[in-house]
Amino acid sequence: MICNLCPRKCNAKRTAEMNFGGFCKAPENPKIARYGLHMWEEPPISGKKGSGTVFFSGCSLNCVYCQNYEVSHGVKGETVSEKRLAEIFKELEEKGAHNINLVTADHYCFAVKRALEIYKPNIPVLLNTSGYIGEKQLDVLGDLIDVFLVDFKYVSPERAKKYSGAEDYPKVAKNAIEYMLKKQPECVFDKDGVMQKGVIIRHLLMPLATNEAIKVFDTVLAEFKSAYFSLMAQYIPMGECEKFPEINRKITRREYEKVVSHILASGFENCFIQDLSSADKRFIPEF
Repeated sequence: MICNLCPRKCNAKRTAEMNFGGFCKAPENPKIARYGLHMWEEPPISGKKGSGTVFFSGCSLNCVYCQNYEVSHGVKGETVSEKRLAEIFKELEEKGAHNINLVTADHYCFAVKRALEIYKPNIPVLLNTSGYIGEKQLDVLGDLIDVFLVDFKYVSPERAKKYSGAEDYPKVAKNAIEYMLKKQPECVFDKDGVMQKGVIIRHLLMPLATNEAIKVFDTVLAEFKSAYFSLMAQYIPMGECEKFPEINRKITRREYEKVVSHILASGFENCFIQDLSSADKRFIPEF
């Protein structure tokens, strides 16, 4: 497959088992780093039993600070067939997962679609994405997704270019969120508070980026108010952060409280605020 799916449009030649270039370094067949019940998502995603999370290898964004660096940049994992992927969905459902959580599956959209056609779980299917996702990828997966968990990392093209090499990220992410809200315009929960349909927009608070975080939140409040907002405080310097001294530390309590105070002062209730104690390597999955 000659691939121009994501906004990079790098014209990569991808085969079933191997990749011969391209930004995401991913083969055509899905490559899985880990799957299992995951308890560290937002409360309506993890619930009491856990989210049936499938971590896909490779990434079309590749942030320098990625907490799953060995998976996103190093493409660590095992290539599986579409039939096997469908079996994984079923196994997670049988273990009691509240949902099937597809983490960074964008670049495997065709294979994921075929796997869901082989076996469509009787629980919600979630697309967990960086927000740097193309229209074609959204069109392939859109009708199969019940809940979108989408990052909104930057409103500043300069920061997006510096830390993710994607100056167009703000525009791409906003277009993606607009698409997702057309597909799932209303957040729906079951009797136990587990989300069945909807959109959650996530933002990772980074060092020296309180103003950026506030701008992201204000954009969500102004343009995407029907979605839920999730402020993540789990930032830990990893990946290539040693090359960027200004982000080579955890966020401070002062930074955290500045952003939290702004969110609370807005009166917006449909939000989740992660505790500062979440910035701990114990919560990063082992791959």
